[in-house]
Amino acid sequence: MHQEPSSMDSSLNPPTSELKSRFEAYNRLQAAAVAFGEKLPIPEIVALGGQSDGKSSLLEAFLGFRFNVREVEMGTRRPLILQMVHDSSALEPRCRFQDEDSEEYGAPIVSASAIADLIKSRTEALLKKTKTAVSSKPIVMRAEYAHCPNLTIIDTPGFVLKAKKGEPENTPDDILSMVKSLASPPHRLLLFLQQSSVEWCSSLWLDCIREIDPTFRRTIIVVSKFDNRLKEFSDRWEVDRYLSASGYLGENIHPFFVALPKDRGTVSNEEFRRQISQVDIEVLHHLQEGVNGGFDEEKFKPYIGFSCLKEYLESELQKRYKEAAPATLALLEERCSEVTAELARMDSKIQATSDVACLRKSAMLHAASICNHMGALIDGAADPAPEQWGKTTEEEQSESGVGSWPGVTTDIKPPNATLRLYGGAAFERVMHEFRCATYSIECPPVSREKVANILLSHARRGGGGGISEAAAEIARASARSWLAPLLDTACDRLAFVLGNLFELAIERNHSHNSSDYGKKNGDIDGYVGFHAALRHSYNRFIRDLAKQCKQLVRHHLDSVTSPYSQVFHENDFFGGSGLGTISIGRFNQIPLAPFCLDLSDGGLPFQDEALGRDQENIPPEKNVQQTTPGKNAEARDVLRESQMTVPETPSPDQPCDIIHAGAKKKDPGNGIEVGGRKRYPRMIANSRNLDHHQIQNGSTLLFGNGDIGSKPGSAYSDVCSSAAQHFARIREVLIERSVTSTLNSGFLTPCRDRLVVAIGLDLFAVNDEKFMDMFVAPGAIDILQNERQSLHKRQKILRYCLHEFKNIARAL
Repeated sequence: MHQEPSSMDSSLNPPTSELKSRFEAYNRLQAAAVAFGEKLPIPEIVALGGQSDGKSSLLEAFLGFRFNVREVEMGTRRPLILQMVHDSSALEPRCRFQDEDSEEYGAPIVSASAIADLIKSRTEALLKKTKTAVSSKPIVMRAEYAHCPNLTIIDTPGFVLKAKKGEPENTPDDILSMVKSLASPPHRLLLFLQQSSVEWCSSLWLDCIREIDPTFRRTIIVVSKFDNRLKEFSDRWEVDRYLSASGYLGENIHPFFVALPKDRGTVSNEEFRRQISQVDIEVLHHLQEGVNGGFDEEKFKPYIGFSCLKEYLESELQKRYKEAAPATLALLEERCSEVTAELARMDSKIQATSDVACLRKSAMLHAASICNHMGALIDGAADPAPEQWGKTTEEEQSESGVGSWPGVTTDIKPPNATLRLYGGAAFERVMHEFRCATYSIECPPVSREKVANILLSHARRGGGGGISEAAAEIARASARSWLAPLLDTACDRLAFVLGNLFELAIERNHSHNSSDYGKKNGDIDGYVGFHAALRHSYNRFIRDLAKQCKQLVRHHLDSVTSPYSQVFHENDFFGGSGLGTISIGRFNQIPLAPFCLDLSDGGLPFQDEALGRDQENIPPEKNVQQTTPGKNAEARDVLRESQMTVPETPSPDQPCDIIHAGAKKKDPGNGIEVGGRKRYPRMIANSRNLDHHQIQNGSTLLFGNGDIGSKPGSAYSDVCSSAAQHFARIREVLIERSVTSTLNSGFLTPCRDRLVVAIGLDLFAVNDEKFMDMFVAPGAIDILQNERQSLHKRQKILRYCLHEFKNIARAL
């Protein structure tokens, strides 16, 4: 410390009664702060050092009596706040412990063994409850005694290098972290102990103190067990060099050198204090008489002996009390105002439970605010932080319980799959994932029995067209069975994404209301029943949307797979009139979403093929999956096969399956006719002629040359090839024309436009009695009443402390 103990200003030593009243006022304030978790800048002393450095003995010396703290390892497991109050009337020490979770103190304890037992039992109970080796929750002990000073010391667990056997390995780190947290507040003095047998250059914990207080402005260094070092001194220069410690601590830092009685036998409190004084006398006598030339008494005597340390600490603490009194008084007034305002708000909230109109207004404002935040999250928002609240594609799949896409064997990884997204961004990612999953499914293999059943049935009725009609029927059945589960899964995944927005909207509303510029939108904190009803209403709204969307997309699926659908007879559903030859295989080409950015690591900047044309200097990436679904080798094979030109008259040199792949008659120099109505009769007629041609040449529908499906010209291969093309048409028309827009309008538009109305009708379009059921639910009013009682108790204590400090301020 920078101030000489012998140069104390006389103005800092007011009458004992004033010191006592000031100290007791701070003690009461400290007790209230500990009980309610207040962080007030109360001057305090934090004792810290390594284990077995003598902290326990020093605390007993300050108290003036022993209570066997070594046996229960008082400071090694929980911090102990010792509030020492000098009371001349207390001829025997009276110790009282503060309750664990309140500011109340228990009955006085006089027996030293009872004090030790209580410290031990409280420590063990808490550590067993928390299942830890140490705890930062302090034990508060108030000691009133005629022979103790007015000091408040926080005893901390001692530093250790290695955990004890049976304790967690991280116990030393936990102790160090706890001590740093307790010593960091700038209003606390640090009382650092180190044994005299340890050289300053070998100090293990001095660097830790430097991290907390680099200049030692608020650190008091105490060299403990000083008597163990005395026998090493023979000349004056050795003593003076050791006492100065200037080479390591600096010229202005003066440690205190303390020795205490070694006898741990049972002695009376009076004898214990006499032994402390006797040790001080013996240390000084040895330095004066046992060392050649003595020592520099003018410079070092104020720092030798326990009595000097005790006097200095008490004076220093009282000085800091006086300096901190104005700031403490202002802070108390601020705290009292805050608690009074909070109590008034709580009273109005409790009173509002009987005011239905007030509750309706607050509830409506809150619900409207949540819905507004929901819309903002859908339209695009970056708060709360996506890194914390967003989810990756894998997390969405696992947490939603939906799992992978049914029937899809490939690993679907849409762009941005590894990024944490929510709201509209996550919705768009699921939509693209759904498209990738859908286009990854081809028409499944068809059994010979199924083909035989269909073809024989048509043959029985007579006429041609069996192969084309069979292929169309197989494609429709495959689409209904394979695409329907994908549609349901897409609806469930999208509903999960929107369902997660409720928690985000609550967090966003809370952060906006708590900000300086935020406007309070309905004060309904504590009404558990209403919050549960609001959450239930939103979840039901999303479930209803999912159910409706499933019905709509199923309707589109039924329409496109209807026998009366014109899908099989359209080559130009992208508006291809006026073009040249348009192959049937175009339906296997998958147009991408108009806007598909991949912002994840390693992804292409733009996945859209149209946008990619502008990227002339970027070579195409090899083996890119899911980015342009359908444009793979298999699709090109189908295109190559379906784009072959077929002459009007079948040639015996060409396989039968190519003839029946949907070829049409070509006029010289002209493309295929455009328009489903004109082309439909000709396609049927051609297919009938081809079927009839097969029969006339002896190649029956099922048993041509005695082989089914083994030759490329068989009816089985014709049906499978044509069914695959029809399936691709159904799939693309379904996805590109109807499902994507239906899901967007079915989910997002209602959330933007109808959510606030739906929730309002659900929660507020009821009579007052039913509305109040949300606010008088079991526990809601009890929670508010308990909070009010706690606030009232806190207000009472703070006002009492404020009144005492005002009186102190007038006396200063």
